[in-house]
Amino acid sequence: MKHEYKYSLENLSTMVDTLKPFLDRANVVTLEGQLGAGKTTLVKEILSSYGITEDVTSPTFNYVNRYTAPDGRTFYHFDLYRLDDLDHFYSAGFDEYLYASNSLSIIEWPELVLSLVKENVCKIQLEHVNKDERAMHLECISE
Repeated sequence: MKHEYKYSLENLSTMVDTLKPFLDRANVVTLEGQLGAGKTTLVKEILSSYGITEDVTSPTFNYVNRYTAPDGRTFYHFDLYRLDDLDHFYSAGFDEYLYASNSLSIIEWPELVLSLVKENVCKIQLEHVNKDERAMHLECISE
C-alpha cells in the first residue's frame, strides 16, 4: 500500500509517530531523495522516537552506524552514497545486517542494494515541496 504525506521540520515528530506502526513491522527502511531532502534529519527523529539518546550522525565514510534502543532493538543506519558496488557491500558483511533479528536497517542512498530488500521493507522517497515543506512517499512491502 502506498501513502503520501506532507510535513515540515516543526511537525517532524508527528510525522514519525505516523510512520512508527509501519516501521515496527519492517526489517528495512530505504530512504531516497536528493541531497538536502532531509534523509538524515528523518533518521535522527526516527531513532530518537525509539529512545536513542546518543548523537546520530550520517555514516558517510564508514557506511554504517549501529545504535541500540532501551528495549534492545538494534538499528543499523547505512549511508551508501559513496559505495561503489554491491560486491563491496557483501564483502563488508553488510548483507547480514539487513534481516537480523530484532533490528531495523535504515538505508540512505539504497539504489545499489534495492535488489536485496524485497520483503518487510518500507521504501520512503523524500522531495522538496518548498523551503519549509517536504513530501514523503511511503510504500511498505511485507512478506
